Amino acid sequence: MRSDALTINRGRVRWQCRRALLELDLVFQRFLERDFDRLTDDQLADLEDLLRADDYDIWGMVNGSKACEVERWKEMIGLLSQR
Repeated sequence: MRSDALTINRGRVRWQCRRALLELDLVFQRFLERDFDRLTDDQLADLEDLLRADDYDIWGMVNGSKACEVERWKEMIGLLSQR
């Protein structure tokens, strides 16, 4: 377990999932309802790191038009891409 995972606040990460890009906001809403409460601390740390990226970059990775080059984000992108 990574040490930064111990200090992550789930409420704060949930709030950070609200995005300015409507399409991405809809993806995150579905993800929050379906997957968020089951995330491990390590997955939560990966999600928090992913959320620091630009909305258009995240959207590109989710819709497949951009490759995910950060290994630790790939699992989260996979979950976000599920319909």
